[in-house]
Amino acid sequence: MKYYILEPEVAGGIGKNTLLDRSVHPPVPIKFNYEFLGWLGDSLLETVASFIVTTSLKEKIEAIEATGIAFGEVEITKAGEFEDFHPNKELPEFVWLQVKGVAGQNDFGLSSKHRLVVSQRALDVLRQEQLSHCEIADFFNP
Repeated sequence: MKYYILEPEVAGGIGKNTLLDRSVHPPVPIKFNYEFLGWLGDSLLETVASFIVTTSLKEKIEAIEATGIAFGEVEITKAGEFEDFHPNKELPEFVWLQVKGVAGQNDFGLSSKHRLVVSQRALDVLRQEQLSHCEIADFFNP
């Protein structure tokens, strides 16, 4: 099966209510708060090797019984500049996409450089939603 490295849209960052496990590198959220600074509309977003997806994309991922992931709650907040530039912008519901798989083996995994790696079948599902600002490249499994 073919695999791909994804570099999703970064629409914000780790919010002040995030609790991090700093015993690993990069630090991993224990409780995740994604704070939006802007948003170009993609259904898969990233910040520091942590990912969120819309609930509609989550349902599609679950439908194929994708391996290497779990889902969790994410607190969504909007930074002041988001409110300033997009005062009436409604965000869809998001969930935390917790990547637990091995790159090049599971449908979702992290490379040794902490980049998201997905299988062809996972990418096919992701492309059913908006993924316009995500860079996609072939993954060569060593």
